[in-house]
Amino acid sequence: MEQPMQERHPDPLTPIFNYENVFYSYFYDDTTACVHRSREYAMNYVYSGEMLLDNGEEQIHVGKGECVFIPRDHHITLYKRPCDGERYCGIFMNFTRNFLREMYAKGGPYKVPADTPKLKSGVAKLPKTAEITSLFASLTPFFDPEVKPRDDFMHLKLEEGLLALLHIDKRFAPTLFDFNEPWKIDILDFMNKNYMYEFNLEELAHYTGRSLATFKRDFRKISDLTPEKWLIRKRLEVAYNLMKEGGNKVVDVYTKVGFRNQSHFSSAFKKQYGFPPTAVAPIV
Repeated sequence: MEQPMQERHPDPLTPIFNYENVFYSYFYDDTTACVHRSREYAMNYVYSGEMLLDNGEEQIHVGKGECVFIPRDHHITLYKRPCDGERYCGIFMNFTRNFLREMYAKGGPYKVPADTPKLKSGVAKLPKTAEITSLFASLTPFFDPEVKPRDDFMHLKLEEGLLALLHIDKRFAPTLFDFNEPWKIDILDFMNKNYMYEFNLEELAHYTGRSLATFKRDFRKISDLTPEKWLIRKRLEVAYNLMKEGGNKVVDVYTKVGFRNQSHFSSAFKKQYGFPPTAVAPIV
C-alpha cells in the first residue's frame, strides 16, 4: 500500500496506526515536533492534547475537538503535545487521488457548478460542525490497537469526511477534484526554498512534477552533485551564514537548516569547510 503521509519524529514510543488511509497517532513526551508532508489532501483532528502548525509564515493552534484541512503537497511542521493533563491523540484522514476519483464518478453531491472557485491555498482550520464532531466520535474506539476496523467501514468514514468538507464550503469540490497532473516547476527554485526538509529522490521528483527518471536527467543538467549532496551543501552554506553573519549559535542552527542531530551537522560541516562549526560560533 502506498504510504502517502510522512511524519518524521525522534520518539520511538510514538505509535501510528494506519487503517485504510485513516491514521491514528498518540505521543507520550512533553512535546513532539515532526515535519509533515502529505502527497494528498487530508484532515487532522485533535482528540486530546493540542497541536501547533507552523508553515514558516504563520502558526495555527488546534485544540481538543478541533480539526484542520491540509492541502496536498504541503510542507508544515507540527508540534504535538499534552494539554490539561492529557497526552496528544490525533486522527488523520488521508484522501488519495484514487479515492477522490471514485467519489467524483458518483456525481450527486460531488458535482458543483463549473464556475465554483477553488479555495485559497494553505492550511484551513475547520469550524466545529455536527458532521465533523459525529464523524470523529465514531472513530475514537479504534485508538485501541486491539480493536481493528474493517476496510469497508473506514472507506465509508472517508466518504463521510469528504461530505463534511463539502457541507462546510462548496469550494472544497473544485479543489479536491482537480485531477490535473502537476506542472513541472523549477528544480533549483524548489530546492532552495525547501532545503531544510528531508527528501528522498522519489519525493523530489513528485514535488517538482516529474517522474523519477526525468528528475534525475533534469538535475544532471544543472549540477555536478547528486541531489542529496546538493542539499547537504546548501544546508551547510546557510548554517555558515547564520553563524558568521547572523550570530546564531550551533545549537540553534543545525535543526533550522535540516540536520537531525548535532554530531552529523558538525561532521558534515568540518568535512566541507575544514574546521568545526565551533570555530565560527559557540555551541550554546
